[in-house]
Amino acid sequence: MEEPDYNNEPEEMEERETRPGLKRFTDRERSIFEAGIKLGALYHQWVGTPVSPQSAASVETAIEKAVILQPYVEEITVKIDTSQMKKNTYGYSELSGLMFDVEIVTRVGFSYCRASLAPENGYPLMKILECHEITALSDN
Repeated sequence: MEEPDYNNEPEEMEERETRPGLKRFTDRERSIFEAGIKLGALYHQWVGTPVSPQSAASVETAIEKAVILQPYVEEITVKIDTSQMKKNTYGYSELSGLMFDVEIVTRVGFSYCRASLAPENGYPLMKILECHEITALSDN
């Protein structure tokens, strides 16, 4: 099976995705979906990770380096709020959703989505911040 090229231009993507019986989603819809999936996966993969104020920066970097490898991710920044840490008997804390301050930018075709995961009213809320589309430069 041939490895997919996740950086295809929109016309190539349309050809690949318009199979009989399948709904064609817009690049905007897909960029929003990808942002949500990435944030949900990040949350569920990293919550519970042992962390301390001294290791927080390296955990932030590890999360960024892991997520940026995934298809459609253009940018990601991760900050961990160390003031939320509570040491356990062994001297470290566990990463919780309320410690995350994350922004991600995904791109599908020419559509970009910026989304976040951050505490809001005591809840680790994921939300879409903005979406926009750029137009391709013509060959003329």
